[in-house]
Amino acid sequence: MSPQSWFRRVAARLRTADPYVVDTALAALVLFAVSLQWLFPDEGDDPLSWQGWLLGAATAVPLVWRRRAPFATAWVVSAATPAMAVYHAPPPDVVWGGLVVLYTVAALSPAWQRRLMLVGWLAGATLTMQHKEHARPFEYAFHLLTILCAYGLGTMARDRRAHTEAVEDRARRLERERAADTARAIAEERSRIARDMHDVLAHAVSLMVVQAEAGPVVLRGDPQRAEASFDAIAAAGRDAMAQLRRILGVLKEEQANGTSPQPAVAGVPALARRVTETAGLRVELRTRGEPRPLPADAEVAAYRVTQEALTNTVKHAYASRATVELDWTEDALTLTVTDDGRGPTALDGGQGLIGIRERAAACGGSAEAGRGPDGGFRVVVRLPVVDERRAEVRRRGPV
Repeated sequence: MSPQSWFRRVAARLRTADPYVVDTALAALVLFAVSLQWLFPDEGDDPLSWQGWLLGAATAVPLVWRRRAPFATAWVVSAATPAMAVYHAPPPDVVWGGLVVLYTVAALSPAWQRRLMLVGWLAGATLTMQHKEHARPFEYAFHLLTILCAYGLGTMARDRRAHTEAVEDRARRLERERAADTARAIAEERSRIARDMHDVLAHAVSLMVVQAEAGPVVLRGDPQRAEASFDAIAAAGRDAMAQLRRILGVLKEEQANGTSPQPAVAGVPALARRVTETAGLRVELRTRGEPRPLPADAEVAAYRVTQEALTNTVKHAYASRATVELDWTEDALTLTVTDDGRGPTALDGGQGLIGIRERAAACGGSAEAGRGPDGGFRVVVRLPVVDERRAEVRRRGPV
């Protein structure tokens, strides 16, 4: 194992350890360093006394509380260190406790406390060295540089912690935003599927109800027509099942396995014919202008809006005739469904009409509904088409 990897492992172990245990061990280590002069008295000529040892212990023991009360601990050590130097029995060779509290204050304390403690220690070290006998210039440099290095290491630790917290906060914020986007996408998809299932079921059930009510009436007098009614019921049920399977296939992510695509505006003529054949409502289809490409969501919306409007006509309007108009212009498709019956007087008259408005708005279009100019009910939906010039620019790429 390389020294660098060993150091990283030890640092990681210390970061995850109990801080009180680490600080107690650090205080014991500093106390041992301070006590070396008593453990090896022959190596120096400085006088020794138990009062001096107590002053030295006062620079080490408070380190147990250095993270719980960094500024108060720094004050105690800052008072005990010059007292030990002035007492001179013995003077401190290295201010071990002072280095630890300077590092701690620089890493954990507010700016004014950090600056006050740094200036105080630099001034105190300089004044204390002046009272030391035979102090040489390199000793001034040594003490002042050790103080600055301890303070600089604490500043680096504070900056690194702040950077780590900022990165973690950003990661949490991005995770919350991603979760919110996912929840919003799920809600939108569920809303779309709910609208599709409403359109499919409402349309099919309406046709089946109409034919089922007509079947008993003509059963005795016109068996062939009654048989056609039951055939229409079966056809509507099969069509509803096929569309439901397609919708549920999307939920199960089975599109790659051959499920049919979503309905589009090209299916509107077939829809009109099916309503005419199964519901007894004469549906006339009119087309003006040259068809243009629609966005994918607008393709589905055009079909579903027509389906919902015709379903409402069959269920509520008591109409005998309906007209579907597709008016193509350069920038939009205007889809108009008009009947000769009766219906709501506003677009918010029912859930189906609300769904029409939401579908149109989701595609960047608009929807209106109300009484037609010749009576009956009319739904007008405007859907934007694809800008062919922009599409051509996208196909060609940048110049």
